[in-house]
Amino acid sequence: MARRRSWKSKATRLIQVDWRERALLAEAVVRLIAARMKIANLPFREIAKKLGTFVPATDPRIAEAKLPGPEAKAKIAREVGWAVTRAAEHVPFDAVCLPQAMAAHAMLRRRGIESVMHFGAKKSDEKPIDAHAWLDAAGVEVTGYPLSGGMTEIGAFV
Repeated sequence: MARRRSWKSKATRLIQVDWRERALLAEAVVRLIAARMKIANLPFREIAKKLGTFVPATDPRIAEAKLPGPEAKAKIAREVGWAVTRAAEHVPFDAVCLPQAMAAHAMLRRRGIESVMHFGAKKSDEKPIDAHAWLDAAGVEVTGYPLSGGMTEIGAFV
């Protein structure tokens, strides 16, 4: 059984990161909470209106998000991905793929960086269907990676 770190250990690690990383982590926590509240309280069609245009998996704009972007944008995308995945480990709810993708999407949009939020599914022995969301920006795999085998992309918000 994995041992959970004590609050003292977590606080010590937080003090060790610089102010910029702390600010990113704080923003990621706020964005994860906002995403969780939206998911819990709004129908998905309302959430979708804020995510962009839904396109099929064959849309060329999806492939463009995988192309390397300017290094400055790629660096920000990597930092946002780091902050969201780390913050997701410490919020008091399961911040799974969708809230992580929504939080990172909002953080990147605030910084003027376009992203593509992918949706896919696969058949699973545990569930009739296993759905997943992941995010790309500036050639960076921001959240939701690595993808599990058998995942088929259904479409994406661009």
